[in-house]
Amino acid sequence: MRILLKLSGEALAGDKKTGFDDATIERVAGQVKRLVDDGTQVGVVIGGGNFWRGRQNETVDRVKADQIGMLATVMNAIYVSEIFRGAGMMTNVLTPFECGSFTKLYSKDRANKYFSKNMVVFFAGGTGHPFFSTDTGAVLRAVEIEADMILLAKSIDGVYDSDPAKNPNAKRFDTISIDEVIARGLQVVDLTASIMVRENHMPLRIFALQEEESIIRAAGGEFNGTTVTCGES
Repeated sequence: MRILLKLSGEALAGDKKTGFDDATIERVAGQVKRLVDDGTQVGVVIGGGNFWRGRQNETVDRVKADQIGMLATVMNAIYVSEIFRGAGMMTNVLTPFECGSFTKLYSKDRANKYFSKNMVVFFAGGTGHPFFSTDTGAVLRAVEIEADMILLAKSIDGVYDSDPAKNPNAKRFDTISIDEVIARGLQVVDLTASIMVRENHMPLRIFALQEEESIIRAAGGEFNGTTVTCGES
């Protein structure tokens, strides 16, 4: 089995909301190592929200702001990759643009070579282009590497019919189709990524990173969260 794990940058920051929370990352590393040891191939995409969220100053050009965001994801991937190595895994970081000797240039063939060597492959830098989110980058890489599913580890435990922070009666879906997600405008991944999920029949599992063994349980299908299907829910 091959999975694409999308980690929220904010979730990796823990209660600090910025930077890194090493205890959280170490828990993630421990779970991923168990998956790898059991024969699962794992690709990882990390958001950059613990450092940068879009254009924070209107005087900064949108393209430049997005490029800063891409670099934030590279920093995250390199840092988390090192924590993974400390936990006993082999890793490599791939980017869609040259970063000197810090990363390797992305190609599907290179990613598959690393997977065949039981490496965890980090896909950083998004799509390499402005105006696309890390959600879109994660779905794109998952489709390209022919992943069996995408695991979305967030700070919230699934998909709700309204904002649970504002509505205490918000209902969480156990299962929902991507068509309904798009029709209702629910916050799962952005619209471009949602359309890619639908067109490429890529199942999603959304769960809270903070829950005990959440990644292990989501990979196994018995988890506390939401499954987004590409057919009828």
